Amino acid sequence: LPNGLPSTCEAIAGNALNRDDVNKALEGVDVVVQALGIVLSPKMPFEPVSLFSDATKILVPAMEEMKIPRLISVTGFGAGDSKEAINIFQKLPFHFAFRHPYGDKSIQEDIIENSNLDWLIVRPGVLTNGRSSGRYKVLTDKKSWRNGIIARADVADFIVSNFGKDGLSHAKPVLIRFPL
Repeated sequence: LPNGLPSTCEAIAGNALNRDDVNKALEGVDVVVQALGIVLSPKMPFEPVSLFSDATKILVPAMEEMKIPRLISVTGFGAGDSKEAINIFQKLPFHFAFRHPYGDKSIQEDIIENSNLDWLIVRPGVLTNGRSSGRYKVLTDKKSWRNGIIARADVADFIVSNFGKDGLSHAKPVLIRFPL
């Protein structure tokens, strides 16, 4: 399996905006991991983004209809109520560069939070392609939320470690390795 996924995981190619692809991917699963991304471009500050909310508007009802209760969704630090924790030096550049994608991620989080699913929203800081360290911080208290740097591999480690948890408890932790 790719990236050392446990044998209980299966990667399936498809389009998150295609209901038939989503339904096919959901067959026989217990936990869904939603990790969507867009390509960074100079046009990002000026173009609307709806991928995150559009895909979630398809995924959540499909999961509810198929009685799949558990969703782990990756959004990012700055989405939803974590926007309030962006420090004063990062607010203006963050708003200019990422207002559209993170505005849409906030809508995505609202859809998930208002669902009947047992969900975990994972909010990593700035992602890198570094190796897994296993030494990242899981910031669960709003007062401790801050931006930072974290390897995608550490985010994956956190997600996989939460597969077997009975209840995902509607948590929205921020994940970082090094604070910014």
